[in-house]
Amino acid sequence: MARKNLLQGLMEGGDPPAPDTAKSKPGQRPLKGAIGAVSQSIEALKARSLLDLDPHAIDAGGLQDRLESDDAEDSALLASIREYGQQVPVLVRPHPEVEGRFQIVYGRRRVLAMRDLGQTVKALVRELDDTALVMAQGQENTARRGLSFIEKANFAAQMRDADYDRKAMCDALSIDKTVVSRMLAIVDRIGADLIHLIGAAPAVGRDRWGQLATLIEAQDLDTATLADVVHVQGGDTDSNDRFEATLKEAYRAVTGTGGAPIPVSNKAKSGPGTRASVTSSTTGTVIATVLSKDDKVTLTFPREGSGGFEDWLTDNLDQIHQSWAARGTSSDE
Repeated sequence: MARKNLLQGLMEGGDPPAPDTAKSKPGQRPLKGAIGAVSQSIEALKARSLLDLDPHAIDAGGLQDRLESDDAEDSALLASIREYGQQVPVLVRPHPEVEGRFQIVYGRRRVLAMRDLGQTVKALVRELDDTALVMAQGQENTARRGLSFIEKANFAAQMRDADYDRKAMCDALSIDKTVVSRMLAIVDRIGADLIHLIGAAPAVGRDRWGQLATLIEAQDLDTATLADVVHVQGGDTDSNDRFEATLKEAYRAVTGTGGAPIPVSNKAKSGPGTRASVTSSTTGTVIATVLSKDDKVTLTFPREGSGGFEDWLTDNLDQIHQSWAARGTSSDE
């Protein structure tokens, strides 16, 4: 925990950068002719070269993308760099307000690791305006280690609050406008404070966050009371468990009984997608495991102790689908 508190300023985003366009500095005259060509060539070479920077000269930049850190991943990264060296450079830009300092674009965890090791950090330096910084940050996170659903939603909300338009949000997170709208609606109904208390909850997808948001909005639940539940769970618990406790409390407040449906299993995600287990409300046993991805949903039923339910479901799937279709339910809901 001490390391997290000491380096909190780097892991959090800086002041949200506002959308802007590149402008010439006051008094700066464009260079022309041979001198201009040489200057442009030098700048191009600098942009393609690696620099060794003092990691303590690199400050936070852009928006906060991660809701929590993973100690196991951080330790593994530190051990790898200690043994093999820094293989992948970070991207920074010159600090727009402080001479000789830089702002991180992506690679925060690598910078923190190099600080711990007392070594310089290999970095690419780019002249980026605020919009380009946020775009690079969002696209890098999407490409490298996928953000959880709520981390993406929180990132989109920060972009909106900094006056970025929907197209910019879509480009930064590689999603469409419909998904952005759903994300923002969920963040607005739950509230940023409660989301930050729960954390990334990587095993929890859009539907379950949507359940929580619907309960809060429909019953006008006091999010401060739900936040107390998270505090009782303690900051050292898994964020998936904190979400489960919050959702369970929301159901208890609405129905007077505990137990939210489809609790998320404690197993880590295996590849992209959200894994959850469906339990019987009467026996408490696991009926099935659900793996939900962007393009498909996979149900896995245990044979042992099922009483043949999986065979019955298979035989009656067509009839079940017809009943569902007759209700006019949209698959997007």
